[in-house]
Amino acid sequence: MQPLSDRSNPLITAFPAELASDAEAVLAVMPDSRLQPHASFSVTVEGQQVLIPGRLYNDEPPTDRVASLSSRQQQLLHCLYSRHCDGMVRQRHLEKVVGSTDPWSVPLVVQLVGEYVLEILVVICDELRDLATPGTCGHLAYGQFLVDNPDFFARIQRRVVSYWSCYYRGTHASFRGYPGCTILDLLRSAASDRAGHPWPNLAPAGARVDGYC
Repeated sequence: MQPLSDRSNPLITAFPAELASDAEAVLAVMPDSRLQPHASFSVTVEGQQVLIPGRLYNDEPPTDRVASLSSRQQQLLHCLYSRHCDGMVRQRHLEKVVGSTDPWSVPLVVQLVGEYVLEILVVICDELRDLATPGTCGHLAYGQFLVDNPDFFARIQRRVVSYWSCYYRGTHASFRGYPGCTILDLLRSAASDRAGHPWPNLAPAGARVDGYC
């Protein structure tokens, strides 16, 4: 199992400092990995910089070990495993946290929007539809995160377009018919309301027809 550590541990720095003890409890039940977390990315969460692993290589812990954690600790575990190298593992753990509006879970969901697994995009799209409604918890939480991380959001928008163009033009000839496009619309809506002005749309200029439903 992973040893308890300090804020230099790449799996503890994925969360704000006040969650360090909970993150250590999560690490204590995680099997060791021969590979270190890979390609971490930095974002701001409630004024704190966190460093989230791009990929995680630890096997999943046994069910009884997960059950020994508090509900918050289980959520942190699901957040970490949403960065797993196996797409099916990522999706399984994403489904446990995608409905959360806790600030530390939001960047994990947004990062997955900019990845290539279509099934994961569909899960996110279905769950985040209330982002179109001003005043909802999700609208506020995602809007604040995106306003605090404009460069990160710009990179996610470009990645969504790139993965659609590379892998999904055959099944979604129009970008507007691609679930990633719908998610970007929802995220931009939340960011626009929080910022007080329209958020830049980096979608292809000629692709604004048809919608995903």
